[in-house]
Amino acid sequence: MTGTVLTGCAEDPNEGTNGVGRLPAAKIQGKTRSAAESAGAVRVHGNVVSGGRTYALDMRLKDDGGDGSVTSKGATFKLLRIGEQLYVKADAEFWTHGSGQGGSGKADAAAASKLDGKFVKVPQGDPSYKKFSGFTDKGLLLDGLLTLHGTLATDGHDEEAGVRTIRVTGDKGSGGTLEVSLEGKPYPLRLERAGGAGTLTFSGWGEDFSLREPERNETVDYGPQLPSS
Repeated sequence: MTGTVLTGCAEDPNEGTNGVGRLPAAKIQGKTRSAAESAGAVRVHGNVVSGGRTYALDMRLKDDGGDGSVTSKGATFKLLRIGEQLYVKADAEFWTHGSGQGGSGKADAAAASKLDGKFVKVPQGDPSYKKFSGFTDKGLLLDGLLTLHGTLATDGHDEEAGVRTIRVTGDKGSGGTLEVSLEGKPYPLRLERAGGAGTLTFSGWGEDFSLREPERNETVDYGPQLPSS
């Protein structure tokens, strides 16, 4: 009889967890956003669709900067921000494509060759600064990403990279789906953005890393404005 009773008992999926799986969806979202904001560092990996373009991200972010790579339309460039100073590192083709709107093709190629493989300083007054720095800004990026649209609800338990999670959805998934850790702090671990606007994973929460200024021979100060990119 005892064996029959034990077999018939449903296992509590929240047993031995941080307990957020027992909360309403809105409170889970609030707790995971708070955990993300308070973490000193995170790695963001995946795809984001913005302005009709798809960006593949692999970024490490912390409060005072970040580094990593971004790929869009087949072109990959590296970003490094330390405080307010932002650098972009890409090949000559990236810069040639960006500067090939008017002007001499030879002049564009000559300028691009000087930037090839170098950490190029991005002036704060350049139109590219806001676009590029957004990928390196932990607070700004997470605030924009960790948003579910519509009516929030929980949608069962799952695992992400071996970690137990609770799934939170907006409008049954059409407004986005977020996997929240049930182990340790309730960090967001995986996001499917609303409207098919990308899928991202989050890892390395709170794992600090160093940001190093490039050597002088690795750096180019192009001037007050970069070639269009």
